Amino acid sequence: MPEAQLKDITLNYREDGDPNGAPLVFINSLGTDLSLWDPLLPLLPAGLRIIRYDKRGHGNSEVAEPPYSMGTLVRDCEQLLDLLNVRDAMVVGLSIGGMIAQGLAVKRLDQVRALVLSNTAAKIGQPAMWQDRMELARHQGMAPLVEPTMERWFTKSFRSTPTVDHWRQKLLHTPVNGFVGCCAAIAGTDFYTPTSGLRLPTLGIAGSDDGSTPADLVRETTDLIPGSQFKLIRRAGHIPCVEQPTAYAEALTAFLRDTGHI
Repeated sequence: MPEAQLKDITLNYREDGDPNGAPLVFINSLGTDLSLWDPLLPLLPAGLRIIRYDKRGHGNSEVAEPPYSMGTLVRDCEQLLDLLNVRDAMVVGLSIGGMIAQGLAVKRLDQVRALVLSNTAAKIGQPAMWQDRMELARHQGMAPLVEPTMERWFTKSFRSTPTVDHWRQKLLHTPVNGFVGCCAAIAGTDFYTPTSGLRLPTLGIAGSDDGSTPADLVRETTDLIPGSQFKLIRRAGHIPCVEQPTAYAEALTAFLRDTGHI
């Protein structure tokens, strides 16, 4: 996969689909990489230019020293899209990816024509919660965080499937500095005011069993943007694109068509 050399970081990214198609940008969650979207891609319509990347400190991207700010994560995405000459994209962000998507839309409406805010919020948790997770990772590594995170991410029935082992390993092997850096970015972010000023087509997606960003929290954030839509995916936790990819693809495809993006 290609690498993008930005001003202060090297990011791993991937493009799929039609290089001349309407751009669809995916931003993944904490403790995962761009393979998060693999189950979804075969289910999406043809003719899209699909762009994915690993956040700093994740996947095959460079690991910078923590802490990171949300402004830095937004700037990484902005610089990558500028490098790839992307304008008028639909941006799909999950969890911290949804926070980055909100920040990008506030800063660069030329890059973002529509938003999908998936399993995310304008503010996620309290700083003390993130501080506890950062301290645990610093002192004991990622292992103690894995099983509690799987419980928040996936339904009980899905946790017994082999698929979840892949995501256990992804989280376990996330660099501690990358995890801690992004936790600091989440802890320092409250987008209620800037997101409430957005005026662009927006779809909120929530999982009925999400232990990280409950459906009501996702809806509350989506409702900040006038005219937004909301989709609840049943029998899914925090990562519905993995747990219920068909339902997720159907919701995303309907939104692509509703907005005239395809």
